[in-house]
Amino acid sequence: MNVHTIRRSDSLYPEVLKNRLSKEAPAGLYALGETAILRQHLLGLICSIQCPGSVVLKTFDTVRALKDADVTVAGGFLSPMERDCLDILLRGKQPIILCPARRLKGMRLGPKVRHAIDEGRLLVLSMFDDSVQHTTASQAVQRNNLVAALSDTLFVPYAAPNGKTWKTIHAALKRKQPVYTFGLEDNATLIASGAQPLEFLLQRTDSKDIQKVVFNQL
Repeated sequence: MNVHTIRRSDSLYPEVLKNRLSKEAPAGLYALGETAILRQHLLGLICSIQCPGSVVLKTFDTVRALKDADVTVAGGFLSPMERDCLDILLRGKQPIILCPARRLKGMRLGPKVRHAIDEGRLLVLSMFDDSVQHTTASQAVQRNNLVAALSDTLFVPYAAPNGKTWKTIHAALKRKQPVYTFGLEDNATLIASGAQPLEFLLQRTDSKDIQKVVFNQL
């Protein structure tokens, strides 16, 4: 599998990154898989690594609903819960963007991920060149900022107040991106800052209309 480099000057480079990140937009992106997925409406999945137990099962149920509705999801899928979410998404037919916080060279991809790449429905996308061999906390923050900036809408099961994930989400809210979370006490700060409870929308929405609801097209 060949890695393609997408420079800022290339037509395929997402303009939304330049608009939202300005000078912090990466000079290049490194892609493995179907780059046309970048033109889809994207739902970014971002979550604090440590999250309350009340969030986990709700997250899995929601990701299943998103899969069944063919919503294209982008994320780092690094934490155990996020990896489980990726497994759920890989059982569907919808496109996925996997954004690691390291270089693509030498990255271990499981058979399900490789199969999805071969099917043309998964793109592995990194902002890090071949000099960045391992994932660090700082790179994970940069990766989350990339996912947030790429996405039309964000799904944030939980963001610890004043944590690193929270800063990414707060920046997205400031630029008026739609952010969805769960209507739980653990997310009171997030909701007070402008995030919307997602489960109530999904409960009132037919599966065929979930995409329109998530991307505010109704």
